[in-house]
Amino acid sequence: MRRRLLGGALALVAAASLAGCSDDGAKATSAPDLTVAGAFMPQPVNADMAAGFFVLTNKGGTADQLTSVTSPAAERVTLHSTEGGAMREQDSFEVPADGTLDFSRGGNHLMFEQLTGRPAVGDSVEVVLHFSESGEIEVSLPVKEATYNPAKASGPGHGTVQPADRRTAQAHTAQ
Repeated sequence: MRRRLLGGALALVAAASLAGCSDDGAKATSAPDLTVAGAFMPQPVNADMAAGFFVLTNKGGTADQLTSVTSPAAERVTLHSTEGGAMREQDSFEVPADGTLDFSRGGNHLMFEQLTGRPAVGDSVEVVLHFSESGEIEVSLPVKEATYNPAKASGPGHGTVQPADRRTAQAHTAQ
């Protein structure tokens, strides 16, 4: 009798352990779940180049890669990071699982090169974000005044990959 109770208890402990592992495993292998917030383009100061900003949020359990951006508004759209005041073109950016990727003034951003027209305040610029796992996401960037900067109110950390616990606050302030 005592062996049966002990065996039953061990079976319950093993089942509980496996159930806990299976829940974590399911989250870790869930597909990326991407959303975009706070998208905008400051009105270009010249006819050749412009920048674009937004916050990408991944609520999924798997990271994704932003590999390129296309737009009918420019001949070429490139991905850039800024670290220590130095701007560098990037081939891609990781959008971490259960985290964010922030594109904001002074940090990560899009560069629109060889504009096909000069967008004005009130216009919208359409872009397609291309991801390695999630395919394409179409985004409309409203054109704001050249000095528009929603990041001023949200403090340090803009332009970098943020941990999940800061995702909600930044997504709301970037809008």
